[in-house]
Amino acid sequence: MTTDRDVELLDRVAEVAEGLRREVEKRIVGQTEVVQGLLTALLANGHALLVGVPGLAKTLLIHTVAEALDLEFSRIQFTPDLMPTDITGTEVIEEDRTTGRRVFRFVKGPVFANIVLADEINRTPPKTQAALLQAMQERAVTVAGETLPLDPPFFVLATQNPIEQEGTYPLPEAQLDRFMLELPIGYPSREEEEEVAMRTTGLEGAEIHPVVSAAELIELQQLVRRIPAPPSLVSFAVRLARATRPGDEAAPVTRRYVAWGAGPRASQFLVLGAKARAAARGDAMPTIDDIRAVAPAVLAHRLVLNFEAEADGRGTRHIISELLKESEGWT
Repeated sequence: MTTDRDVELLDRVAEVAEGLRREVEKRIVGQTEVVQGLLTALLANGHALLVGVPGLAKTLLIHTVAEALDLEFSRIQFTPDLMPTDITGTEVIEEDRTTGRRVFRFVKGPVFANIVLADEINRTPPKTQAALLQAMQERAVTVAGETLPLDPPFFVLATQNPIEQEGTYPLPEAQLDRFMLELPIGYPSREEEEEVAMRTTGLEGAEIHPVVSAAELIELQQLVRRIPAPPSLVSFAVRLARATRPGDEAAPVTRRYVAWGAGPRASQFLVLGAKARAAARGDAMPTIDDIRAVAPAVLAHRLVLNFEAEADGRGTRHIISELLKESEGWT
């Protein structure tokens, strides 16, 4: 790191990471990898998509993280009849009682918050899904020809149910690409489920205490950006992303099963994710192991598989697992 202040901030990142885990564990049993993924996205200033069946505490997890970060939180329940203005806001006509003059006033929608929970995002049509595109990429919303910036920090944490596909609208690749990470949430173990049943059938609920303010979180995000990335690490990240694309640099498993690979954002998020993971444990230098750790969450939702993959029962994470095995010979 370049200054004493950076060294202090690096220690503070590790404290915040441990504090966030501790607060989340008051309500959420297990899901260690998901919490680590959310922390990585937050420190890297990226969005995350949580995928899991109903009843696995996806919404509770996101709400708990928002409380622990002391950020303004809003929830949008995505439904088939949701309109874009229900997300961004709308203009209303107001009349001045003294002059009788009518003017338009913009009423901000729920997207004007620090953490936006897009609950069951695939249950609304593409027209409404697209209302989040500008906010996720540019951290701004354009309404009636005026562009309004969103207050930092700004995160979209979306949930998606992988079952009950009738009546849902799969997210287009352009919007999926704006999510830094896709985090799968699985069923708890027997011991964890017993603990869940014990905790949630009593009278008292856990109180969550904030561990970091919005201003300090922005400072920590800037620190993550300043962490140096060795050229060898950047080269590995780029090679891994390019190996997912059919073409001259494709891996054998890619040539067989992948119709469309990850774009340049994947390379960027692999490096940023590695930096965030290193910072969260107090290290000033990310490693290739950090790249490998974030690769499944960064790449899984960016691959489009072909018919042969479906016929052979191969999913995107299986493809990525084979890529990572092959990458062991790259270094």
